[in-house]
Amino acid sequence: MAEEVELEVKLPRAETAPAVARRTLRRSYADHVDPDLLGDAELLVSELASNALRHGRGEITLRARLDDDRLLVEVIDEGSGFERALRHREFEVVGGWGLEIVEDVASRWGVHEGTTHIWFELERRGPRLGEPGDDA
Repeated sequence: MAEEVELEVKLPRAETAPAVARRTLRRSYADHVDPDLLGDAELLVSELASNALRHGRGEITLRARLDDDRLLVEVIDEGSGFERALRHREFEVVGGWGLEIVEDVASRWGVHEGTTHIWFELERRGPRLGEPGDDA
């Protein structure tokens, strides 16, 4: 089993929050995951950081943890809560697609009930315990 790689950082409550979140993930995980997974993580963390900035309140925290199976990323702010409903809109509408992108790209995602603590997971490629090609 590989060593877990964890991080927790405060993001600025400024327009730079999404860029800082992407840069932080890249610096922390570029040597540990394949480029496609990292690109997906950067896209999704950018969406969640943008939402926290636009709709949330107070401090924004980015947490992430990488293990053998997945990259878990969380974005937390001090807002009063979050409704997980996806809004369905016409394709031509600009903006507001963040959670639909998260839904489409993430292996799993969710919200801690009653908070503005949103997380997503991206599964790492490779055999899993009991799968063909697994030498364990």
